[in-house]
Order: sequence, then C-alpha cells, then structure tokens
Amino acid sequence: MHTEIERKFLVVGEFKHLAYQHSHIEQGYFATDPGRTVRIRIRDDKAYLTIKGPSINKGLSRYEFETEIPVDDAKMMMTMCLPGQIVKDRYLVKSGKHIIEVDEFAGANTGLTIAEIELENEDEEYVKPDFLGQEVTGNVKYYNKYLSIHPYNSWNEVDTTI
Repeated sequence: MHTEIERKFLVVGEFKHLAYQHSHIEQGYFATDPGRTVRIRIRDDKAYLTIKGPSINKGLSRYEFETEIPVDDAKMMMTMCLPGQIVKDRYLVKSGKHIIEVDEFAGANTGLTIAEIELENEDEEYVKPDFLGQEVTGNVKYYNKYLSIHPYNSWNEVDTTI
C-alpha cells in the first residue's frame, strides 16, 4: 500500500530557470466523489490510471494506487471522462534532497501555478525555495479534481481566500 504525503503551495516567484525537467500533462476524471478519485493521466508519451483514497491529517496524506496503461487506451478513456479536463505543464525543481513539482495550469485554469513537495513522513524537514508562497495543503479548492469542476478562471475574489 502506498500513502502519498505531500505539501502544496501557491507559486509566487520565478522558478522555470531552476527546473531540470519539463513535461505536458492532460488528465480526466471518472470519479471525484468525496473520499475517492479515479483519473486518467497522459504525461508526454506515457499514460496512467490512478486511484486515490480520502485525505487524512488535514489533507497531508492519502492512499494512492497508480499503474501505467497504454497511451491509446488512455486517449480513448479520456473521451469517457467527466467534463472538465485538466491541462498543465509540470516542471521539476530540486530543493535540498527533495524534488518540487511545479504545475503551471492552462485552459480554464490559466493563471494558477501550484507546487507540491512529496515527503517520506508528515514531520519531515524540507528546504523551502523563495518561489513557494502560501501553503494550501488540504485546501480542496486547489485539488485538481476540484479545478476540473470549478476552474480557476471562474473563481471570484471570495473563492480564492477560502
């Protein structure tokens, strides 16, 4: 069993010059119910089926199962997903012994950039680079599944402070 432990931040500064890798991601959802997420993701020339369980400890960790699937199957499955696909470019940035994944969203979520750092345990120390702003770990508004239903460009000022 794999438990994903990660912290999530809004990005406030320049980061692209620090990235050592870049990829394009498109993903769609079969289920976004509270407590479960089932998605298809195409990342460059690979595809994955992912199942995530409910968030625990204020959104810091949750069960995750992921397996690689054929890209042609993933493209077909994308046509069967719920409305509201996520499109983003991911940049990988080294920070101390960790890798920070920075997602720059496109489409209906253009203007939103979020960084995630995966940890081995919930109390693990990490180096926080200057481009990491407000922590939004556990704030469901910044989950990809939420953004697929309520795109960032449809938010008003009140929405962004929740």
